Formats: sequence, C-alpha cells, structure tokens
Amino acid sequence: MTARRAGRQLHGGKVTYAVLILFTAGSLFPLLWTAVAASRNNTRLAQTPPPFWFGGNLLKNLGTAWTDANMGTALLNTTVVATTVAAGTVVFSTVAGFAFAKLRFRAKRLLLLLVIGTMMVPPQLGVVPLFMTIAELEWTDHLKAVILPTLVSAFGVFFMRQYLLRALPTELIEAARTDGANSWRVVWHVVFPAARPAMAVLGLLTFVQAWNDFFWPIIALTQNGSPTVQVALTGLGRGFIPDQSVIMAGALLGTLPLLIAFVLFGKQIVGGIMQGAVKG
Repeated sequence: MTARRAGRQLHGGKVTYAVLILFTAGSLFPLLWTAVAASRNNTRLAQTPPPFWFGGNLLKNLGTAWTDANMGTALLNTTVVATTVAAGTVVFSTVAGFAFAKLRFRAKRLLLLLVIGTMMVPPQLGVVPLFMTIAELEWTDHLKAVILPTLVSAFGVFFMRQYLLRALPTELIEAARTDGANSWRVVWHVVFPAARPAMAVLGLLTFVQAWNDFFWPIIALTQNGSPTVQVALTGLGRGFIPDQSVIMAGALLGTLPLLIAFVLFGKQIVGGIMQGAVKG
C-alpha cells in the first residue's frame, strides 16, 4: 500500500488551481500593464480610468525608445556585463566555497566570518572609494568598471559553501587525490560536476541581478558612452513632460531578453534546482 501511494501521481484540487491562477495573474499583471501602456500615448495614460487593453502605438513607441535610448548598444553592453559577471561569480564562488567547505587551512573560520560580515555592509558605503579607484585607473565610462568589482560575491561564496558541504562527499575527493589528481583537477573533474545544480541557480540569480543593476552603473557609466540598459532608460524620462508610453516601451525592451532566456533555459534551471534538492 505504501509503495502504491509513493508511486501514485498527486493531483491538485480546485482550490489549488484557483490559488495558482490567482498568483500567476498577479505576477503577470505588471508585465501586461507595461505592454498596454507602451501601446498607448501619453494623453491616454493620463486619463481616468487608465486603459486596460492594447492600443495601436506599440511599434511606434518601441521604435522611439530604441532610437532615443540607443537600445541596441545598451542591450549588447548589458549582455556582456551580465554574462561576464555571472560566469565569474559562479566560477570564483564555487572554488572559494569548495575551499571553505572541504579544505583545511589556517584562520578558516575567521576568513569565513569576514566574508559573511561583508554581506552586512551596505554597498553604498563603498561607492566613494570605489569611484575614486576607477577614476584613478581611468576606467570611467568603461564596462570593466562595472564588471570587475562584481566578479565575486560574498553571497555566492556562502551559498556554494553550504551546498558543497552535503553534495560533495569527502571520500570522493580523497579517491581523486589517491588517483594522483592535484587540486585543480579535483576542482575541474569532481567539484564542478557535483556543484552543477547550485552553479546553475547562482548563475541565474547573478545574471538577473547584474542585468537589473542600476545603482553602480549609473555612477560609473554615462548614457552617451557605454550605457547598460538601466542607464540608457534614464534618458527616456527627460523633458518637461516625460512621455510615459515611450518609457514603458523602453522598459519592455529591457525586460524581453530576460523573458526569452527563461523560456529557453527554464527547464534546465528548474531541473538543476530539483536535482540539487534531491542531492541535499
């Protein structure tokens, strides 16, 4: 009886479906409203009640936003920044997490506490010295000014350390060393395969965060130089009466690549999360 119940597929009731539909509608409403506002004009958006269905200005507003915000360059720059930051954070955090989880060295606990302690410091406190550093290096308005300071994160190190504590058996590392593998071969052939689910989750979270980051890019970059999407969108709100429909069109252009990436790689990401849950 227990085996039969364990193998039986569970089905949700009407209440479950109703709750899921409600939460799905609530999650999709901001995106839907952005698309509706992008298809209208400024006059219609200022009226009461606001529009709740699409108009006929979507393509026009998208074209205006693409031209005024230099969106092509901004999307390319943001893709480079987000991809590089995500890849660097995943690699460095996995290596550091492995060291804190499985290796023995002096002041290990103290260093781990220092890494965790940096998560409690507001990032705004380091803006002035960081900007002075990149200005001294003449990196202002260059993408490396945004990429290099964020190539590794304390959260990523702590996240990978907690995952590898359980997902990576110490016996597996000892077996690899017995076969003559050095530390880097252990990392490449043992640690990375075992940490793949957590690396996928960390990469996704870091990519989305880097794509949506506004605070530091708006300080280090300019709209006319090498802007990211969030910096480029600030140029759409200028003027005595900002055109809200064009701003919404620009926001829609900046959101679509994330939606496309999730549609293409959503199954792999969810599969990695589930695989990590089973291993843990």
